[in-house]
Amino acid sequence: MGDHGGSAAATAGAAAPERCGRVTALLDATGTFFRPAREAFPDARAAHWAHAARIDPGAVGPGGTWRLDFRCFAIARPGGRWVLVDAGVGPADGPAARWAPVPGRLPEALARARIAPADVDTVVLTHLHEDHAGWSVDATGEPLFPAARYVVQRAEVAALDPADPVRRWAVDPLRAAGQLHEVEGRHRLGDGLTLLPTPGHTPGHQSVLVAAAGGRGRDVVVTGDVWVHAVQLADPAVAYAHEVDPAAARASRVDLLARAVGRGALLATAHLTRAFVEPTADGTGGEVERPSDQFQEAAEGEHEPAEGDEGGEVPVELR
Repeated sequence: MGDHGGSAAATAGAAAPERCGRVTALLDATGTFFRPAREAFPDARAAHWAHAARIDPGAVGPGGTWRLDFRCFAIARPGGRWVLVDAGVGPADGPAARWAPVPGRLPEALARARIAPADVDTVVLTHLHEDHAGWSVDATGEPLFPAARYVVQRAEVAALDPADPVRRWAVDPLRAAGQLHEVEGRHRLGDGLTLLPTPGHTPGHQSVLVAAAGGRGRDVVVTGDVWVHAVQLADPAVAYAHEVDPAAARASRVDLLARAVGRGALLATAHLTRAFVEPTADGTGGEVERPSDQFQEAAEGEHEPAEGDEGGEVPVELR
């Protein structure tokens, strides 16, 4: 989100074939940002804040504080395999500890959703900020997902400062393990899964398009940090104070929003307090209420979600 200075394994057999394509929200952490929302988005106007409060009322904390979630997403593939998008804030001693609410609970969230780390064959890192790469490795420095390739844009790795703690924490160990996979530009991951370059928040930021086959289910765009707050859905021109290239970030928001609206796709958001957001044709977004028959709770009937957990799945039959 910004460069700011385990439980028991689940069983692989639980991933039934009919779950193929489902996009599952995994809440890693919740917290309050270290600066007020109006400081983080200094160009936003009163009308933008009012609209944002309607889209994501959970983000409005007392005294103008910004409440946010730290969320990853899992996409079911054939054969009980999974793609994980982003790796959360990480353990208590990870680099995100400087400002984010650690330790994250991604390992527990995966177990509740019946996803074993060994069954994750791809981890997409939308970018290399510490709150998106923290669980790339465990507390011992070993890759948390032993069979996965970790996919990141080459431009993102190239732009990472040699002194950035994420390099030592995640990039170097993943490269040493032979699991770091650098790509350039738009990249097809497999049936129905495409990486879309969305630079601006960072130089090599990427998002993930999950495309449904023949109208069966909804397309989903997993956005990473293209939007970090609903005020940027109220007006995509609203810049975030920690974007490295505000003009490019604005262009990515405009382009991705138009793409989502044109496809009738949902936005899967990392930091809003609602996992899935419905974009609207006028360039704004609206909250998706608790799931209708189009949605199901993750691992339905298997567990009660943790307090504050914003779980849920969107069914998508992959093209």
